[in-house]
Amino acid sequence: MSRERLLNRFLKYTQIDTTAGEPGEKYPSSDGQLVLGKLLAEEMREMGITDAEQDKFGLVYGTVPGKVSSCPIVALNSHVDTSPETTGKNVKPNVIHDYAGGDIQLSGDPSKVITVRENPELNDLHGCTLITTDGTTLLGGDDKAGIAVILEAAQRLLENDSLKTGPLKILFTCDEEIGHGVDHVDLERLGADVCYTLDGPGANELNAETFSADLATITVKGVNIHPSIAKGRMINSIRAASSLVAKLPVDKLAPESTEEREGFIHPYIVHGGVAETIVHCILRSFETDELTKQAELLRTLAQEVEAEFPGCEISVEITPQYRNLRDGLDKEPRAVPIAERAHQELGRKVNKSVIRGGTDGSALTAQGLPTPNLSTGQHNPHSPLEWACLDEMEQAVELVLKLLELWATEPKSPSASS
Repeated sequence: MSRERLLNRFLKYTQIDTTAGEPGEKYPSSDGQLVLGKLLAEEMREMGITDAEQDKFGLVYGTVPGKVSSCPIVALNSHVDTSPETTGKNVKPNVIHDYAGGDIQLSGDPSKVITVRENPELNDLHGCTLITTDGTTLLGGDDKAGIAVILEAAQRLLENDSLKTGPLKILFTCDEEIGHGVDHVDLERLGADVCYTLDGPGANELNAETFSADLATITVKGVNIHPSIAKGRMINSIRAASSLVAKLPVDKLAPESTEEREGFIHPYIVHGGVAETIVHCILRSFETDELTKQAELLRTLAQEVEAEFPGCEISVEITPQYRNLRDGLDKEPRAVPIAERAHQELGRKVNKSVIRGGTDGSALTAQGLPTPNLSTGQHNPHSPLEWACLDEMEQAVELVLKLLELWATEPKSPSASS
């Protein structure tokens, strides 16, 4: 029953378009995030979380009362928005029960195929329940799988008196995908000593290190005039912007050619016209100082292009997004070891890995709330080839419950030996 409830929760959340928009015009950047947040707050109140509330920024807070009061207070976090890189509108999820193996052709676009070659983890999931897209949208497992896991764990806590845990704080954020997930989080209101984001791939991964990240907004200004009289007068910003992007290295410092701890510059959105073109690039490195060097490279290339296209003007604006999770976990040194113990007590081998990306946990940790990341059964995020595994989501629920039980045995403040 609870497993089916977990699946139904997830499928319901994927039906709400929460694609993040452009940052800055409003918060959250898309109205669908408010719609989903309101639904989540209502569901939480219905299950007995009396203080569940969506605040004026669209953030959702709530508390599951605990049976132990002398332990550290744990929070769980997921984000309601989905990536703007692939639309999340009109998601048509396909549920595959008892997956028999092999490639999965997607019904809405037969050219889209989830292959075993590119997804070797499928070999370990025969007999499991998978959820895919139809190939025309993303699925939203990043991070609606996390939302479903958190609320299913909360409901099981409320239904099971034998689970001895401390108070559980719940936080659902907006605009994580565009680097603004915790802009308006009230840590005093949250009232937690440690937090975990449920925003990771597969199962049994524990992430205590992420990229540091900045956003580069490159504005290329040209001169527009009717093409019939353009000779010597038009300055086409599209051509100038294209030249700048073409100068970025592709054999290194690009997501297509890097892995593990290698950083990159990734141009991912271009829009505009002859008079003005804007290019958005994400800058990523596990060493925060490297972001400055990446920004300097962009500015150097901008100067080169200005020389090649006399009269065009190029500005590069850098917006900090998040910093390496690793840098702030010392404040609560038990956060990672207790998560490791939770896996071990469930008989699972934990995979400690780095995230070639970021979570709200990066920013929460930087603000003083240590926040490692846990798996939620999501795969191929931001893509029409995205899929999720219900069995791995169920494992995440079990892990959360074990984690909370372990924290309930800990003293409020770290001991000298922690």
